[in-house]
Amino acid sequence: MPPIPGSGLAKGLAVTLRTMTKRTVTAQYPDVQPELPPRTRGVIGLFEENCTVCMLCARECPDWCIYIDSHKETVPPAAPGGRERSRNVLDRFAIDFALCMYCGICIEVCPFDALFWSPEFEYAETDIHELTHERDKLREWMWTVPEPPALDPGAEEPKEIAAARKAADKLQAQEAQAAQEAQAAQKAEQARPGQSPDEEGQE
Repeated sequence: MPPIPGSGLAKGLAVTLRTMTKRTVTAQYPDVQPELPPRTRGVIGLFEENCTVCMLCARECPDWCIYIDSHKETVPPAAPGGRERSRNVLDRFAIDFALCMYCGICIEVCPFDALFWSPEFEYAETDIHELTHERDKLREWMWTVPEPPALDPGAEEPKEIAAARKAADKLQAQEAQAAQEAQAAQKAEQARPGQSPDEEGQE
């Protein structure tokens, strides 16, 4: 059956009329900041106190956009007679966001929780070379990282917390047992019949 002449125009006008009666959803950016989801991948923040310069993030990055420099320092012994140790000190930590594809592998493989996703997205530059941000800027973004969402009430307790709680309960039980044994020994000592001073001298 051939289409009725003017049916396409009627459908278009119907869509226009329906849209005219709806509330506008235009985001007034930049005057009004958007409400981003909690798991937004904006930029990567660095908590350098946790960084041990293990280089895992740089090695696992598929784009090779993470640049790390460090040097070794000698740490004096913690106790007299101990041995000196050496530790890595972070000199440079930079990410080239012109190369980064926001895969999040560096954040996932970091064993010491030094990298986090920040929802910040306003970091455009006029020169592509300025998209390589050093650790000072990455540290500023660290303070914009939102708190992790609360666990589901029915979820299992994290393994780290469960292990720490188990160790604390075990230590507490040992301390309680030692206190009970000491109390029992003290009661037994008090219950023992006393000796007179003359008997003690004869012994």
